[in-house]
Amino acid sequence: MRFYIEDEASAITRRLPIIAATRPPLPPFTLETAIKKVRMAEDAWNTRDPERVALAYTEDSRWRNRAEFFTGRRSIVEFLKRKWARELDYRLIKELWAFHENRIAVRFLYEWHDDSKNWFRAYGNEQWEFDENGLMRRREASINDVPIEAEGRRFLWLAGPRPVDYPGLTELGL
Repeated sequence: MRFYIEDEASAITRRLPIIAATRPPLPPFTLETAIKKVRMAEDAWNTRDPERVALAYTEDSRWRNRAEFFTGRRSIVEFLKRKWARELDYRLIKELWAFHENRIAVRFLYEWHDDSKNWFRAYGNEQWEFDENGLMRRREASINDVPIEAEGRRFLWLAGPRPVDYPGLTELGL
């Protein structure tokens, strides 16, 4: 038996069984659906909730993040817990770079500080591959951190997803 649920997080809180879930929009992507998929990913990451973020990935999703390589949702959750324990006041913006069928490429920037209040802006690119249910089965990320002054920050919204009217990377000139 399969349960297809668009909102896995609410299904989990209601303790519904999930064997296979869909995560619309589904491939093959159009310009509109690719942009929507990127924004959904950005919004989820800005919650800094590892369990919620991991639901967008297949159980056996393969990741490369900088120099780390790992597989599976449990590994994703553990990675994100470590990441957000170190990268404080994290704010992220993603932008669609290219798409084709079940693949999307994005560029992104995020700002964060360490426990000594040293601020950084991370510049990165990701390559995503999705299964037929819209779950990401592969993620490859290349990221570089650049120290910035606190006064040089550009991502100034309150914690959580970026407000709808807050400019994107291109509009910010980044």
